[in-house]
Amino acid sequence: MKRRSGQDRSVTQHWRPATLAVRGGTARSEFGETSEAIFLTSGYSYDCAEDAAARFAGEQEGMTYSRLQNPTVEMLEHRIALLEGAEACRTMATGMAAMTAALLCQLQQGDHVVAGRAAFGSCRWLVDTLLPRFGIQSTTVDARDSRAFEAAVRPNTKVFFFETPANPTMDVVDLKAVCGIARERGIVSVVDNAFATPALQRPLEFGADVVAYSATKMMDGQGRVLAGAVCGSEDFVTNTLLPFTRNTGPTLSAFNAWVVLKGLETLDLRVRRQSANAVTVGQFLEGRVPRILHPGLPSHPQHALAMSQMVATGPIFAFEVADRAQAHALLNALELIDISNNIGDSRSLMTHPASTTHYGVSAEARAEMGVTEGLLRLNVGLEDPQDLIDDLDQALRQVGL
Repeated sequence: MKRRSGQDRSVTQHWRPATLAVRGGTARSEFGETSEAIFLTSGYSYDCAEDAAARFAGEQEGMTYSRLQNPTVEMLEHRIALLEGAEACRTMATGMAAMTAALLCQLQQGDHVVAGRAAFGSCRWLVDTLLPRFGIQSTTVDARDSRAFEAAVRPNTKVFFFETPANPTMDVVDLKAVCGIARERGIVSVVDNAFATPALQRPLEFGADVVAYSATKMMDGQGRVLAGAVCGSEDFVTNTLLPFTRNTGPTLSAFNAWVVLKGLETLDLRVRRQSANAVTVGQFLEGRVPRILHPGLPSHPQHALAMSQMVATGPIFAFEVADRAQAHALLNALELIDISNNIGDSRSLMTHPASTTHYGVSAEARAEMGVTEGLLRLNVGLEDPQDLIDDLDQALRQVGL
């Protein structure tokens, strides 16, 4: 295949993010297709046995097996790396495969991880349940307090792992401060940037070492496929991450990679519009509900920090009502907004984290991270925000708010 743009950084280094999202990483076959081709193949043939041996030895460029390389998947990896400002990227079958690989590829028995306590339920399960099974110690801290990371460091601490903004409490982490603490001590910082994407926030620019994604969310953006990605230095991706993924196989399919490539073309447009819609809807809800957690609103205690490291604060925020009964009643009263535990979709979605995304987290851990029985998480889509406000208004009135 002929590389149209992507591997040659001299071609793309002057391009801005919106251009990279459409053209970055593109490779074309001899047919000259304008839209990226889908290569639905598991294996590749060789002109001779010596070529096969040379490729496996790393002495010859070319594909060997789609668990390791695929032309469509490679295009997506190049494009995400360019958008992220990273040297390299590896994609995964799901977001949780990406989080798991980003941690396990560099940890072993006797190591220690400091993690933000507010996190997606499955990410907390990794920290609280999976890592200890392999003899890896973990400490969870209030990630809003940078000094808490510093205080939790031990001689065997190898990784800081956190989300910003965090799911679902919208805690914002001071990237420069926390990643700076990690760098000073030789600790690898792993940032889950799924709520922002590189269109709104680029953690590497603030000193992060590794950035991980559920590309299922805003990168796809239309609720179609599962995908994940891990970005970092060429050394980390090639020498630490790749040996793990090569032998454990959390491989992204070519079709799903193609869908995410199409999603990236409109990422910048979508997340900016959805961010603006989310602020409009948040302004309506503020004062109408007991508590709102929206970093795009001045009332959020970390609003200034969020605006200093994000272009916009994204489509997702949370708010509280009295209890689980009122939360469920509000969900059931919705007519336009769907009840769904997904996020990043172009459609507006709402869920009750305590009974869905964080159901598998202990009640004690939910209380620690602030996932109350009355907490609701809202993903604001591309609909007219006034229609969303009208739907929320009638639902709130039905539950006495």
